Amino acid sequence: MKVKYATIIVKDMDESIKFYREVMGFEIDSQYDLGKAGKITLLKGEGETMVEIIQNPVDEPGLFSIGMDVEDLETTIKELKAKGAKVTMEPFPITVGILAFIEDPNGARIALIQHY
Repeated sequence: MKVKYATIIVKDMDESIKFYREVMGFEIDSQYDLGKAGKITLLKGEGETMVEIIQNPVDEPGLFSIGMDVEDLETTIKELKAKGAKVTMEPFPITVGILAFIEDPNGARIALIQHY
């Protein structure tokens, strides 16, 4: 597994994009308009890891999760369960692949994604 991104819920997408571009030096990688469900922007800095910012009407602003790429999500989930990991969302198909969530002992969300 490797860390792919950190997801941050934001109040104002435009203000947040401006901060990450002008202050932090990130560039926009891609953007998605989900209509009433919100907006997503992926920002890339140095290296491969990205910052994903999401504005939506549901979640409170702040760090939402850490995203990790996995080669085989089904196998990874089985291995993690065998080691005692708490799975908070079983594998579910999404636009770019398959997603599942686990939780660390402190309640931090870890998104596991197998990309198509």
